[in-house]
Amino acid sequence: MDSRILCNFYRCTIESILTGCITAWYGSCTALNRKTLQRVVKTAQHITRTELPSMEDLYTQRCRKKAGRILKDPHHPSNNLFCLLPSGRRYRSIRTKTTRLRTVLYHRL
Repeated sequence: MDSRILCNFYRCTIESILTGCITAWYGSCTALNRKTLQRVVKTAQHITRTELPSMEDLYTQRCRKKAGRILKDPHHPSNNLFCLLPSGRRYRSIRTKTTRLRTVLYHRL
């Protein structure tokens, strides 16, 4: 079968299933779970004979996209969590008393 067809099938079906709500669950996955998910991607690369983005890359891409949408919407409840530093180029990190927020969407950006 043509590798383009296989790649399209992977991107439209398998990747869609793997990345469903990835911004909600991937940050709290264990290393073992991440390795298992990455094995699916590696197997698909072998079958399609093409380079595919890793789960970590997909997660980062989706998080940045989601954060961009939150920044554009001034009425979003999380919009006030994004404060620019005085330089105007980077955002201030969220201050917390616990380590719970280390793996959530906003902290990983």
